[in-house]
Amino acid sequence: MVAPSVKARSPGTAERGFGTTLRVDRWILEPAAIGLVFTGFIIYSLISSLIWLPAFGVPYEAEGYLSPFFSPLIAPGLLPAWFSPAILVLWIPLGFRATCYYYRKAYYRAFFFDPPACAVGEPSIHRGYAMETRFPFILQNLHRFFLYLAFIPLAFLWLDAIVSLRHEDQTRLGLGSIVLVANAVLLSGYSLSCHSLRHLVGGRLDCFSCSRRTRTRHSMWRWLTGFNEKHARWAWASLFSVVLGDAYVRLLAIGAIGDLHISF
Repeated sequence: MVAPSVKARSPGTAERGFGTTLRVDRWILEPAAIGLVFTGFIIYSLISSLIWLPAFGVPYEAEGYLSPFFSPLIAPGLLPAWFSPAILVLWIPLGFRATCYYYRKAYYRAFFFDPPACAVGEPSIHRGYAMETRFPFILQNLHRFFLYLAFIPLAFLWLDAIVSLRHEDQTRLGLGSIVLVANAVLLSGYSLSCHSLRHLVGGRLDCFSCSRRTRTRHSMWRWLTGFNEKHARWAWASLFSVVLGDAYVRLLAIGAIGDLHISF
């Protein structure tokens, strides 16, 4: 039964005009929150990776911990003082996230209103657009290649976390090591839950049970599917963990906090 105050429409028709909808919930809260978080992350990551060291002298290493934004650390002596080594590596994880299928949905809604939310009208300017078939959005099709590259810094993040357990010739279990390990775990979950990885393992097969190889691939595909079902959670958790890891190292570097640890 349709409420008298709501105009009924036939199945298959769509609301026209930006923001027009029959939804009565507060649909705008989700894209607004996502937009704020993304904007905050972009601003923070740019300041941390490009400005803090040359402008304010805040190191990206402290007490044996390396900021995740700078891993793997590539800092040849020929680089000028204003050039951040993060530039040499950060394009890989940023490219991986920017082309991610889940993040595309999230920031398309938050920044481009494409659409703002399910069953909500888009701006009229979107009519006839060809979003991912023209530059620069055609670069979204590079996502699978960014996935392959993303495992390189991920391996170094695990190495950094393990190396941080040894400091000044002593084995150390510190809060910083816990933060770095947690970040590596969450980034691993984010990478393993990627839609492209799931397709790489189990896609393009006509039969899962025809041979031992296909049965093995099917088992791996089912295992990755468990990660993939929670891809959005891995995406958000790992986004915050990277910021937390960087902030922790920076706060240690300026002496704002001390690293709680046990050495033995």
